[in-house]
Amino acid sequence: MVRRSRIGLLAHQGWPNQRIGAQLGTSRPTVLLWRSRFAAGGPSALEQDAPRGPSPQRLDPAQIKAIVERTWHTTPPDATHWGTRTLAKACGVSHMTVARIWDAHGLQPHRVRTFKLSRDPALVAKLTDVVGLHLNPPDKALVLGVDEKSQIPALDRTQPGLPMKPGRCGTLTHDYLRHGTTSLLAALNVAVGLVIGGCFARQRHEKFLKFLRQSDRQPPPELALHLIVDNNGTPKHARVRPWLAAHPRFRLHFTPTGSS
Repeated sequence: MVRRSRIGLLAHQGWPNQRIGAQLGTSRPTVLLWRSRFAAGGPSALEQDAPRGPSPQRLDPAQIKAIVERTWHTTPPDATHWGTRTLAKACGVSHMTVARIWDAHGLQPHRVRTFKLSRDPALVAKLTDVVGLHLNPPDKALVLGVDEKSQIPALDRTQPGLPMKPGRCGTLTHDYLRHGTTSLLAALNVAVGLVIGGCFARQRHEKFLKFLRQSDRQPPPELALHLIVDNNGTPKHARVRPWLAAHPRFRLHFTPTGSS
């Protein structure tokens, strides 16, 4: 706006076009353009550029719809999903055109998210119990998230690994010796980042009882313990229920089957 206004002022003072361009750091055609715009429309003509017509490469709505429909409902014969270049070649447009259409419609064919619907008949009750525990936590209580990982391979690398150094990551040999498997049973206290747990040779109810006794010793005794556990058979064993009944400090909250 300042440069356009100065072009008009210097032209009004009688400066030649070449000299105006040299003074303002622009070209003679630019000076001629804005002098003519000012002569035709006055000061308001300097406020904005002249309207431009539609791009000759703009696609009509029917062709855009066809590209979107093809992205939604088809796949290429030799791939799992369309790419910008493969779809552009199939539709006779540029790959940048396909990219702009995908961006405008929020399409990302290369991304896939997984899902699973729980078939647990007690889904609503368990979900209400676990979510309600977070939304309305009890007083003087500690909530622990309990999980177990079974069949963890105990591996011994054939050679010692090398530590990380500037410009190089840590290294491990690709070959190893297997020393059986172990099962990890742990509880996480999110508030303080404390992990209570241990590794056991097998996944049995006796190990779960040992874990409960360990959990009973570590937190302060005045706190009630609410454990969010998976919906498997170990916490529901016939010998676990009497122990829980004798220790009212504990309360188990089961997650629905098939949930995470």
